Amino acid sequence: MTAASIRFDLNCSIQLTDLPLANRPAAAKAAGFDAVEFWWPFSSATPGDAEVDAFVRSINDAGVALVGLNFVDGLPEHRGFASVPDARQRFRDNVDIAVGIAEATGCRALNALYGNRIPGVDPRTQDELARENLVHAAAAADRIGAVVLLEALNSYESPDYPIVSAKAALDLIAELPAGNIRFLADLYHLARMDEDLPALIAAHASEFGHVQIADTPGRGAPGTGELDFAALLSGLVEHGYTGCIGAEYKGSASFAWLPELKGSQ
Repeated sequence: MTAASIRFDLNCSIQLTDLPLANRPAAAKAAGFDAVEFWWPFSSATPGDAEVDAFVRSINDAGVALVGLNFVDGLPEHRGFASVPDARQRFRDNVDIAVGIAEATGCRALNALYGNRIPGVDPRTQDELARENLVHAAAAADRIGAVVLLEALNSYESPDYPIVSAKAALDLIAELPAGNIRFLADLYHLARMDEDLPALIAAHASEFGHVQIADTPGRGAPGTGELDFAALLSGLVEHGYTGCIGAEYKGSASFAWLPELKGSQ
């Protein structure tokens, strides 16, 4: 894999939001993407069969691959439910549905956002539950050959989210007995945390389960901010990352950056 052959996917939960959800995969395909990802795309943690079937059909009919899907996340208020005691059964029930969607679409990366700290709840209680839930999710994902992703978020936008560095995420992953939990390297969040991105990529790129991008500081499209994506993507390739790069940025659905980063111009 060369820098010019990097495969990009579009996050259709943050982009193309002027369209009905079912129309977004086809619109992504028309814009030049062969793959898509979604946050949890339903209002319920346990949607009915008809909703699930319609979502799967929209992916398959568009001719795109689903490369990433969040477990129920409750964005933006909750930032996930893996560590939330009152949502234990909700999370577990959702795991089965998310894994079923992944099996039906060929998706092999499921993102388990950790969840915010809950006032009045001992952080140790939340951390213990998160470990149990992550291992549970990983066992379910392993049945279809999928991985569970763990993501660090920046504290400016998510002040109650406890995983706010690459080290915190990687250390937790190393402590867990499951062998199919990987780090989701969101370069936007990591840059906002003042991480040394080239050093992190050099040390851990081959361990990343997925990569997402947006420019800093505004979380806009690549080329609208400070990050040198050509260099960062070259580093990912050089140090062994072979997965998709998820475009997860805010603002207008402008994809002028895509051919340039693909190396086609």
